[in-house]
Amino acid sequence: MVSRYTIAAVGGAAVLLTTLAGCAPADEGSPSAGASASPSGSACPAGALDTQTAGKLTIGTDNPAYEPWFSDNKPSNGKGFESAVAYQVAERLGYPAQNVVWTQVTFSNAIAPGPKTFDFNINQFSITPERRKAVDFSSPYYLVRQTVITTKGSKIASAKSLADLKSAKLGAQVGTTSYQAITEVIKPDTKPLVYNNNDDAKAALENGQVDGIVVDLPTAFYMTGAELDDGVIVGQLPQVGVPEQFGLVLDLESPLTGCVSQAVDQLRQDGTLAVLEKQWLAGTNGAPELS
Repeated sequence: MVSRYTIAAVGGAAVLLTTLAGCAPADEGSPSAGASASPSGSACPAGALDTQTAGKLTIGTDNPAYEPWFSDNKPSNGKGFESAVAYQVAERLGYPAQNVVWTQVTFSNAIAPGPKTFDFNINQFSITPERRKAVDFSSPYYLVRQTVITTKGSKIASAKSLADLKSAKLGAQVGTTSYQAITEVIKPDTKPLVYNNNDDAKAALENGQVDGIVVDLPTAFYMTGAELDDGVIVGQLPQVGVPEQFGLVLDLESPLTGCVSQAVDQLRQDGTLAVLEKQWLAGTNGAPELS
């Protein structure tokens, strides 16, 4: 885990690293994209918030928890970008690592209406108006791009444009903006296939059931570099409208939303998010752009 001592040690370099990170959260714009105005300090008593369990902070994520967002499918080890971000948010809220509890929640259940079993959930949730009808989001902690990947020899391996993907059979995880990007940006002739998780989508690609799959950019680099034989990044999809951002998910109208957003804002403003992005998501720039 990146502790307060680690951050203190790198604090002097944070400003410099903010300029180096390719999609640094510091450049993501106003915190209002994800949540309401920050509360006063007295409204967020350190380590004494109205959490699921008094004195503990319960954080949810999916199983499996994928690289490079997590490491070794162990969210509690503090390794990987989202695990590190989660512990930094917890610390800003007054909950040291020993007072953090992790719980497994599927992606679709986390953003479904109804009471939650977590205080906040971190699992590459893009902030969308539709989802905000069912859950709260924190301020954004990462600016994301959707990316098409395939394998060498595929009919789309050399695609240079959206038009080149028109006849492709594509797939993505259910309920994600990756799937939405296929239907709204690529608009292929064939209805895309839907999978329970990225592992299932990747297996379909390996088995030739689809020509390509769509995932976020860091996941694309990890899959093609470490998991797929002959993996190929076809390219990043163009942004349509407001840039896509990841936010922490909370229960709808949660009393914690303002405090959690305040913690995320602090991490952005002091350069911590940029440091963590540089540490865990380095090398995820340079993928070709599809137009």
